[in-house]
Amino acid sequence: MPDLFVSTTPLDPRAKPLVDQLTQEYVTRYGSYFGDPPGAEMTRYPPEVFAAPDGHFLLLLRDGVAIAGGAFKRLDARTAELKRVWTDTAFRRQGLARRVVAELEAQAVQQGYARAYLTTGFRQPEAKGLYLGLGYTPLFDVDADPETYGILPFEKALPGAALTHTGPQRTAA
Repeated sequence: MPDLFVSTTPLDPRAKPLVDQLTQEYVTRYGSYFGDPPGAEMTRYPPEVFAAPDGHFLLLLRDGVAIAGGAFKRLDARTAELKRVWTDTAFRRQGLARRVVAELEAQAVQQGYARAYLTTGFRQPEAKGLYLGLGYTPLFDVDADPETYGILPFEKALPGAALTHTGPQRTAA
């Protein structure tokens, strides 16, 4: 059976193993480095912010099991903020995160966004490499020590946003 993307919510039971892994990764890499309790990032946003019409949450399933996933939420009228991009540790090095980001970008365009924004932490060089490789523009000096920034922001104009958008135009809230 081929891999399948499904649109769902962070509360979907199939997402729990991925969310648990991501939470543990944040705890392991950062602890309370940013002044928050370990894992606080994972409870920062209610599930509703990742729901249409302003957000989206998806899982990549293989044989019915979530192997990767991600989400976006509204940052502003033109910008989707990507969050929670994660691949199950047993399925790394297969290009799944690239597929998840591409699917999130396509969905963001369908929902009327023209730009993507995201952040990753300075202790996640794999994520930094992924986003640079996918054409995201770093909003920081890539030659500086990443710990001086802590949070590494990126942005990207979404491919085909002006050409393929068929939904309602977004307006400022």
